[in-house]
Amino acid sequence: MKKLTTKQIATAGLLLAVCIVSQVFKNLSVFITGPIVNACLILVTVVSGLIPGIILSIIAPVTAFFITGNPVMAAIPALMPMIMVGNVVLVVFVYFFGCKTNLRFCLGMGIGSVVKALVMGLTISLWLLPAFLPEKMAPKLSTLQMNFSLVQLVTALIGSVIAFLVWIPLKKIMQTEGI
Repeated sequence: MKKLTTKQIATAGLLLAVCIVSQVFKNLSVFITGPIVNACLILVTVVSGLIPGIILSIIAPVTAFFITGNPVMAAIPALMPMIMVGNVVLVVFVYFFGCKTNLRFCLGMGIGSVVKALVMGLTISLWLLPAFLPEKMAPKLSTLQMNFSLVQLVTALIGSVIAFLVWIPLKKIMQTEGI
């Protein structure tokens, strides 16, 4: 296994900072934070590699919990590892499809987004929430199920578009600079 370079660590740190700043806005709309976090996960993976992508996939839900204090996650702690798994699924697909061509990059992001939503929908929406949601939160079950399935798909796809739009000039800069 290759050692992480200073550039990889710095890139991951910068994108983690972007994730953390975006999470401050989570209470405004998940459609702001979700796409930004997903774009950061994708970009760190294509720029720095699979390991930094996985690390950011694991750290992002933890920082989100501390910043937003999500009561559902506090009530069902098993949600956090399932969110991490969903994030890791996305970065693994992006990594293995690669970004050598725009088609492969788009396929990796698209398939990764769908599989992420399926994993989270099955584990969180269809298992954890119905089984462990406290009774006082039961009226919100259908909304929460939507948030951990379809909303995950939409935010991952929007994040993919953002990552693609950022990647186009970033790739040219990296090629020009020999990075």
